[in-house]
Amino acid sequence: MKKIYLVVTFLFFGVYAALAQDTTPLKDTTYWNAKLLFGLNGTQTSFVNWSAGGRSNLSVLGFIDGTANYQKERWKWDSDLKLALGGVRFFDKAAGPKYQKTDDRIDIQTTLGYEIVDKKKWYFTFTSGFKTQMMNGFVYPNDSIKTSKFMAPGYLSAALGIEYAPSKHMNMFLSPIALKYTFVRDRMLSDQGAYGVEAAEYDLGGMLITHGKMFRQEYGAYFRFIFNKELMKNIEMKSRLELFSNYINNPQNIDVNAEVLFTFKVNSWLSASVQWNLIYDDDIDVMDSKGAVGPRTQFKSVIGIGVSYALKNKNAK
Repeated sequence: MKKIYLVVTFLFFGVYAALAQDTTPLKDTTYWNAKLLFGLNGTQTSFVNWSAGGRSNLSVLGFIDGTANYQKERWKWDSDLKLALGGVRFFDKAAGPKYQKTDDRIDIQTTLGYEIVDKKKWYFTFTSGFKTQMMNGFVYPNDSIKTSKFMAPGYLSAALGIEYAPSKHMNMFLSPIALKYTFVRDRMLSDQGAYGVEAAEYDLGGMLITHGKMFRQEYGAYFRFIFNKELMKNIEMKSRLELFSNYINNPQNIDVNAEVLFTFKVNSWLSASVQWNLIYDDDIDVMDSKGAVGPRTQFKSVIGIGVSYALKNKNAK
């Protein structure tokens, strides 16, 4: 836990150092580019004597997507916030749960960089991130087997390295000194050894000897690629690829986290979005459709249409 405090302290003083270079208020948009997008998507489906089958339901997904970028002289500070929570409510009389979570996300990223060579777009950079979810997750259709909750898992990462940012749309970051912390703040899940933590120990009679660990730390190399751009009027693309290799445990098994988001703006209120997420983590066991358990490539696709509203300063697009 002391190492976590050191990471947070380092980040705090890094941010302070960046802001100390400029006493201009936040409302001055000379150095700041900020945008906050609120959205609510939903679908409703009902069936009456429908021979093909189906379940009447109402699905709602809310999200907040925010970015804040600061740049003056050689200092650059970029932060990104993603929150999402969605679920479906079934209205038929079929057995099973009436509510089911469809999306749940807390993702905060911040990067502080100092330009090494003037106007060459190379930065000495520190980056940190935090990820978890808000609500409990279950193995549907069984809503009694819990698979996740807030901070189970939770991920905190920190890395120090070199960043190349040739334009405001794209940057690449490589770090040979990266830390990854995994939290499993649930006794049942930690005893199972979920998400790569050390599982509980039992004697031959099945009696508990020691509980599982609720915390795991990894040291390795980290690579990140980001590309965000308005492809054409009212069509925006945001993408991120993250790779992490653990130096100590199976460094050849690289953790992958990739996401692509397309947003289509119809007017100031109406929008549509398409999102794909791919995750592979050798420490996460997943049960497939045949009942086999082990590391699996995880994929999520979300398509939505609904209302959205953006708050931004004059520099933001």
